[in-house]
Amino acid sequence: MASYIQAVVTESTRLWESRDKRLDGLPLMSSPVPSIVICLGYVYAVKVCGPKFMKNRPAFKLRGILMAYNLFQIIYNGWLFYEISRFGWLSGNYSFICQPVDYSNSEAAMRIVRAGYCFYISKFIDLLDTLFFVLRKKNHQITMLHVIHHGILPMTLWPGIRYVCGGHASFFAFLNTFVHVVMYFYYFMAAMGPSYQKYLGWKKHLTSFQMIQFIMASFHCFQLMFIDCDFPIAFCWWIGGHQLIFLGLFINFYRNAYYKEKEPISPSSNKNRIANKDL
Repeated sequence: MASYIQAVVTESTRLWESRDKRLDGLPLMSSPVPSIVICLGYVYAVKVCGPKFMKNRPAFKLRGILMAYNLFQIIYNGWLFYEISRFGWLSGNYSFICQPVDYSNSEAAMRIVRAGYCFYISKFIDLLDTLFFVLRKKNHQITMLHVIHHGILPMTLWPGIRYVCGGHASFFAFLNTFVHVVMYFYYFMAAMGPSYQKYLGWKKHLTSFQMIQFIMASFHCFQLMFIDCDFPIAFCWWIGGHQLIFLGLFINFYRNAYYKEKEPISPSSNKNRIANKDL
């Protein structure tokens, strides 16, 4: 037993020593535990505490807050997409076939590290999406897909940011930040009120767009199974596996949201449903 514990301690120490030391000292980077605790607290808050707190309270009117929040997300993700594109995937210096991590302190490498870390932080900011659902008593929108997607990303991103920040692993961030610019633009328009509902008929296509990113990201990761590349294959399985899980969840949501048979509703009730959708 003692030898087993010693082996675990030795391996843990070796693994920690292989971390990307450029991220040392940054908040939440010293251990995965804080990220795990925050994610578990998030699930408990939105599934238990939040609905219980709002049970006998009227829904909050958050239109102004939602507009400001969505505008912030558009700008923040737009900046991240620019950084990852300018110094990474659209710089001409990155290979879509095989891109090892640049662990140097060059300007380009450090800009990618900063963008990668800020991308990780953005997944904590995204948790506010669900908080707004709770406060507005939109519990039907707190689906399994929504909670799993938001609730596991921060803690599952931690190993990638801590050990392989940049390089091949950053392709998902490259795709995801662009998708989020489009997605939060949609939410921004939805928050503007019923008069803008006529411009929101492309929600189905937005979901398809999200699924395409998972297909591209998983293919991009798994191609290294057949290519000799100086990038840890374990992270290819880790990242690609998560993309396939999300793809499966989104496919299930897509089928239920857009193809599941629904009971006929009267024109008047349909008008009311459209007026309240996504507000």
